[in-house]
Amino acid sequence: MTSVSSPLAGRAIGLAAVPDPVFSGAMVGPGTAIDPVREPSEAVAPVDGIVVSLHPHAFVVVDNQGHGVLTHLGIDTVQLNGEGFELLVNKGDTVQRGQTVVRWDPAAVEAAGKSPICPIVALEATNESLSELVEDGEVKAGDALFSWK
Repeated sequence: MTSVSSPLAGRAIGLAAVPDPVFSGAMVGPGTAIDPVREPSEAVAPVDGIVVSLHPHAFVVVDNQGHGVLTHLGIDTVQLNGEGFELLVNKGDTVQRGQTVVRWDPAAVEAAGKSPICPIVALEATNESLSELVEDGEVKAGDALFSWK
């Protein structure tokens, strides 16, 4: 069982509320989404594992059970070409839950005309494999978001 914790502080809103059909339709995988606090902040690793994919706007950490968790910082933020995002680890690094991966500013993303909402997705998971999914309420970085069996 993998416990996935929030990489960000903000409000849990669930994937269905994400303004992007690929995420809201759970085509990438099941999970939830965070509407982040509007201040410069750090996105942290949601699990212990290896950073297998790393972009300014998104990263994937795979734990020792092979569970990959995608943290996507905002919607259509790939169009910002990394501006406003600071990578603090490298692809291939081993990270601990809660370790800072990317520093960014959700307010700046919003000012650039993009949604700062962040999908947190269990890659290649089934809906049935997730439990205790948090889809509403305030969360802090490190709070439990869901369990993955």
